[in-house]
Amino acid sequence: MIKGHGDDAYRYPGIRSDFSSNICATTSHQALMAHLASCPQLLSHYPEPEAWSLEALLAELHGIEPCNVIVTSGATEAIYLIAQTFRYKSVIPTPTFSEYEDACSCFEQKDDKTMLWLCNPNNPDGRVYDRFYVHDMMSKYDLVVLDHSYEYYTNGQLMMTRWECYEPRSIVIHSFTKTYAVPGLRLGYITAHESLTGQMRQFLRPWSVSALAIEAGKFLSEHPDLICRPDLAEAQRLRQQLLDIGIDVMPTQTNFMLCRMEAHDAGALKEYLARHHGMLIRDASNFCGLTCRHFRVAAQSQEENDALVAAIRSFIESRNE
Repeated sequence: MIKGHGDDAYRYPGIRSDFSSNICATTSHQALMAHLASCPQLLSHYPEPEAWSLEALLAELHGIEPCNVIVTSGATEAIYLIAQTFRYKSVIPTPTFSEYEDACSCFEQKDDKTMLWLCNPNNPDGRVYDRFYVHDMMSKYDLVVLDHSYEYYTNGQLMMTRWECYEPRSIVIHSFTKTYAVPGLRLGYITAHESLTGQMRQFLRPWSVSALAIEAGKFLSEHPDLICRPDLAEAQRLRQQLLDIGIDVMPTQTNFMLCRMEAHDAGALKEYLARHHGMLIRDASNFCGLTCRHFRVAAQSQEENDALVAAIRSFIESRNE
């Protein structure tokens, strides 16, 4: 679904408020940009064939071994790497991130083993699978893939990375994109038992992670103050405001939420908000299991959220006339 994700502001000139992307952009990139600008020599040499130096640093931070870490060119590459390596029959609860199904469809799946994919917190509805549920799923499936891309966007209790690396039935995906709001870097990583990472390394492409991305990853990992943490109280306030104007909004434990209109089309709402208010939302109709009435928003500032609610109310009123 390469053209079906959020943050398609390139299609709408004049967007001032982007509610379509789940990324919490509440941090400054000035320090990172200054650091990368001081390393121009990185452009003149090949990067490490595999990002060993960053893997070692991440392992130290998590209290695990470097063999438990694989750095990838974004969380999406991690998803495709897992699907290619194991090719188990996949179980994918819906609605959820479409790339799990897309990745699995690229490779012939075996029927003798099963693999469960869990986005946690889940995109698009923001629900969290607690560690007791995840532990129970590990007893029912040969492998459980946990996408923790939004792990810093919730107060929910997730599984601990160190514990998971002792468990040969789970793989965890992490995302620099979400954690530090740097989608342009294309940087993510996997943590798992060495018996699993060993199999995945056989399918790694050399130099898939650029030298600049590796250097940025090391810099960011050593600056936890740059981690993005959304205002979850403001997200709940936005949810209540949307409920108050008649929008059905699923409970969420993060900064984004799945919404449904009773009698109007989400695509039409998206076009209206973009063209008339300079706001961008995510039309969620292309998520498996959802309808043309579903959309997703990620909370922004209080002022922007208030303006969004007012604009949606105006849309609904104009359609009801």
